[in-house]
Amino acid sequence: MEIPHSLSSSDLLSLDDLSDSDSDFELPVKPTKRKKQAELSSLQAKRPRRKDALRALPSQSSSPIHSTPEVSHEEQSSQGTPRQALHKPAKRAVNRGDHAISAKDIYIAVMSGTSDLVTVVDEWLDYYKQRREQGLLVLINFIIQCCGCQGVVSREMHDSMQNAEIIATLTRQFDERSSSYPLSGRSLSLKRFRAGLCEFARILMRLCQNSIIYDDYLLPSLLSFLTGLSDSQVRAFRHTSTLIAMKLMSGMVEVGVAVSLQLQTIQRRYNLEQGKDVKDQDSQRLEELKVSISELLENNEELSSMMNATFRGIFVHRYRDRLVEIRAACMEELGIWLRTDPENFLNDGCLKYLGWMMNDKKSVVRLQCVRNLQGLYMEEEFIGRLELFTSRFKKRMLNMVMDQEYEVAVEVIKLLVLIHQGTDESLQEEECAHIYPLVYATNHSLASAAGSFLYMKLRSMIDSENERGTNSAFFRVLTAFSVQSEFHEHGTYLVDSLWEAAGSELKDWDCMTTLLLQEDGFMNEEEGALIDLMICAIQRAAEAKPPVGRISVKKEQSVKQKKTREQNRQRITAHFIPLLTQLLAKYSADAGKVRLVLQVPLYFALDMYSSTQRMEKHLDQLLYQICLIVEKHTDTAVLEACSKLVDTLCSDRHSFSSRSHLAFSQLFDSLTEHFNTFYSDLMQAPTDDDVFSASMALKRIAALVSAKNLSGQSLFDCCMDLLQSRMESRHLDEELVVAALRCSAFHLMWAKVNLPTLPTQWEVKRLKMDVRSFCQICQAGLSLGQAEIRDQAFGLLCDLLVLYSANSVRSEPALQNLYYQPSYHLRAEMAAFLLDYIFLDEIEVEDDQEQEIKLLHKKRNQLAGYCKLVIFGVMDLTAATTVFKYYDKNFKDFGDIIKETIMKTKLINPVLSARTLCLSMQQLFTEMLSEGGSRRDIDEIRGLARKLAMTFENNLQSVRKPMVALHMDGIRFAFLARQEEGEQHPNVAFLEILSVFSYKLLPQDKALLAAFLKSQCPAAALSWQPVNTYQRSLEGSSAKFGQKSAAVSPQNIPVTKRRKTDAPGSVATSKKDFWSDNSSIPSGLPTPILTSTTLKQPHTKLGPSEDVILQSDLDSSLTEPECGDEFSSRSEIQDMMPTSRLSSTADQKELHTQLTLLSLIEDEDDFREQGEAESEEYESDSSHLPHSPLSRKYP
Repeated sequence: MEIPHSLSSSDLLSLDDLSDSDSDFELPVKPTKRKKQAELSSLQAKRPRRKDALRALPSQSSSPIHSTPEVSHEEQSSQGTPRQALHKPAKRAVNRGDHAISAKDIYIAVMSGTSDLVTVVDEWLDYYKQRREQGLLVLINFIIQCCGCQGVVSREMHDSMQNAEIIATLTRQFDERSSSYPLSGRSLSLKRFRAGLCEFARILMRLCQNSIIYDDYLLPSLLSFLTGLSDSQVRAFRHTSTLIAMKLMSGMVEVGVAVSLQLQTIQRRYNLEQGKDVKDQDSQRLEELKVSISELLENNEELSSMMNATFRGIFVHRYRDRLVEIRAACMEELGIWLRTDPENFLNDGCLKYLGWMMNDKKSVVRLQCVRNLQGLYMEEEFIGRLELFTSRFKKRMLNMVMDQEYEVAVEVIKLLVLIHQGTDESLQEEECAHIYPLVYATNHSLASAAGSFLYMKLRSMIDSENERGTNSAFFRVLTAFSVQSEFHEHGTYLVDSLWEAAGSELKDWDCMTTLLLQEDGFMNEEEGALIDLMICAIQRAAEAKPPVGRISVKKEQSVKQKKTREQNRQRITAHFIPLLTQLLAKYSADAGKVRLVLQVPLYFALDMYSSTQRMEKHLDQLLYQICLIVEKHTDTAVLEACSKLVDTLCSDRHSFSSRSHLAFSQLFDSLTEHFNTFYSDLMQAPTDDDVFSASMALKRIAALVSAKNLSGQSLFDCCMDLLQSRMESRHLDEELVVAALRCSAFHLMWAKVNLPTLPTQWEVKRLKMDVRSFCQICQAGLSLGQAEIRDQAFGLLCDLLVLYSANSVRSEPALQNLYYQPSYHLRAEMAAFLLDYIFLDEIEVEDDQEQEIKLLHKKRNQLAGYCKLVIFGVMDLTAATTVFKYYDKNFKDFGDIIKETIMKTKLINPVLSARTLCLSMQQLFTEMLSEGGSRRDIDEIRGLARKLAMTFENNLQSVRKPMVALHMDGIRFAFLARQEEGEQHPNVAFLEILSVFSYKLLPQDKALLAAFLKSQCPAAALSWQPVNTYQRSLEGSSAKFGQKSAAVSPQNIPVTKRRKTDAPGSVATSKKDFWSDNSSIPSGLPTPILTSTTLKQPHTKLGPSEDVILQSDLDSSLTEPECGDEFSSRSEIQDMMPTSRLSSTADQKELHTQLTLLSLIEDEDDFREQGEAESEEYESDSSHLPHSPLSRKYP
């Protein structure tokens, strides 16, 4: 007797047909009336005949579960042994009295999570044996209660109604107002309930597996009811019934496997007994084995029929359910079936569901499918059955490495590792190329998984026979990969990705240094790649931190990790101290390689240098090599690496710092002497060689001075004289001027840091004069055509102005006179620098993407330096308007920096920050009017207003004062400018822009501002379209934020009347001139470009209506926001709005020479400082530049 375990081709075809079937399936149970048992005390010992219900089940050819073929007539005729002879149910010590367990009792036990579910199931089984129909009703009502339904299935309903009618009745009784049910909860107790429900189903199948499972009543009736519930439109019914049915199915699969194993065992015994001689055969034994085999075959056929019904009736329809939890539950149980019963389930007919659901839109379903496949590919005996599946769905698995969810992508890579290791047809090189770039991903888990895959591939390429016991072959293939990779400049990310898989190899310092010190070890490019990988590995071992920008979920390092890190540092120091000078000597002529080698001592335990006399000898050799490298190289990167090392070795924390300081002082003196030999020629008639030699000497000096205070006053004076003469003569050599600027700036920085606690008045005065002279030279450099000089001057100015700001000396009384306030022209030049070289509409760069990234990085640093001046109080808040105007236009490149600046200004003073934002929009609006104005320009300013409005938090009470201040300034601006009789105010269209901020106002403030609007605008203006739009926004009837209000037609945009200007040098005083008449801002805020007047607006007394407004404002604790000293703190320093030197037209230049643009400064009686700095948190749709070298894109 053979036991088949595979499906025929017709079976697979029938499964494919079933996957497309939408028909509901109901387990065919005998529809006739249910007869009560004559005796309720116990079940019959003899197994009843198979009911017509099971005979009417679908054929086994349409299911992955196949029944065992019928036994021979001879075997059937020998049946007669009762089932209980082979399967004796365990006795349960339960009270057999009249106590009847209820559905509520079971539900409470499952919900508590602390009850013994075995006892609960035992008690229910005893009740079921006594009263079969009532026991089934208890179980059905328990399931209904688990669905969150309050309905109950009565005995009358169960006897007189079909399942579909019962479910329809329960659906009508379900509370549709509540979308929650026990399985949908996220609380810990409800999660315990789900686990308890699954455990209940598992225990039920385990305790019923010997007898009750074959009684032709419990499981067919229960599965029929669950099939009907799983097809319900009520989500709770569908979810709960599917989960229970899938768990019951898993239990049946386990029982079926046990029956199959038992059947195989008895079959072997039967064959063994039958193979004996006739005289040796035990006829009684053979008869008993025949009966057992027949009994087990019948059991197996019943289980196959029930599993077939469950698979076709529930799984095939619910695996693609709308509810993600149902789909995930189906995939989870399918994985269990595949691993538990591979003979019946591990075929293409079932595997296809895993392949299809890897395309699911929810990550939890995709993740479950991938984990199921991992369990299958781990088993060697399953690999052969997975060949067709692998070839069919391998492309999808390769695409999933770029999944949006990192967890899914990580598990997919682990799956591909198993496929590559286990299958005969491993991944091709072009297929592996999908995974290699992920070693540079920002997510640490994803990068580590890709690193493990890469390590496996590299190891498979190594000829272990030729390189046994060494790691040299590994480093050869790794450097080859690094060179061939497009991302080889980011070795630190590659090393971090490989650290978990290849940490021992990457810490083999002896192998790496041996390869590097060999004369013919590597090609030039591969040698550089190996040095880079070695430095990255040293950094990773010494610091134990992921690279910048890589997201890691690990918390702070434990004590053990810190101890391991310190041990690594000690081993690195002990190994590299004797070999470092050899490496520096070998690569001293190669700028790229020596720059990397110079980073090694930064990760030393430097105190080891002073431990023995031998180590001090190595220190002297290191200092000597550093001095030689400084004298030999002029590359900026090499000199920066030397300066970092100089700063480290000269630190006072080390006992050998005096020796280091002496060595570098001697080097500095020799370089200074070398520069002085060319200084006199530079001041007269220098040759090209003189300029080159002097500039190289100054460049090396600047590198040393940046790390250690070695400069003197004489060198500073020489550099200042040189810069002054070069600026006057306009004979500018970039390297010479940049080096002189750096030397001078570092001298001033060290002078401030090393100033004595009680300096003399002469020292303070001299230092302040030096700072002023240097800033004047840098100011002149901002307008030069040489980009290197211009950028260097701007960066040094930003640093020096912060260092010598008023806030930096506020805590030191002796240095109160040392702070330097930038002049009016310097501030204007720095603001113009932003317009000319940072906020450009079109950037002319080469097609090289790397150059574009470097240029953008430089611009971001320059913008951050300027914003720093505003944040630290070097410049007034109004200086930030130059930046805020471009928040929307340049949001992609600089949005994060500008947003952070706005946040910091809110911390300084929220009211003045809001007025500054309003001023930025006023400037853009005035520039639009000067250029003629268009609907597109209005929309651009509205876009800026939307983004600025999002910077205010949603707590309207906390932003009350700033928002009222912003609206009042905007209303005054709209009606300030004078106009011809009967004409509309030129600035009135600004109210449409201002309406964008209305949703941030409280209702009482809207009423206040509505009255203030009526007091400011003329009577005729109430019918103008912009005024109506703003009024509707205050009344709450306008469109929601983000929607456009009534469009402004082009004729509603005022067109200014431009007059001819006076001759150059005169002051425009015509009252009809737009530039002098249309004053934009009536407060202490500086005026927008080309809109401020030369006349101070007279203070007008408020009318009666305005008195009412102010009184209402006072009643609501909202006095009118007033100008503080932050906007005009010093009368001798006036703000001038910058203009672009590159894009200004001839008319604008003429107007610039004619008009003196002043701030409108009000009397202190009119305005007083108000508003305390308030901390605000806000969110916006800002996008940050990626910190990682690789931006991941998802399909």
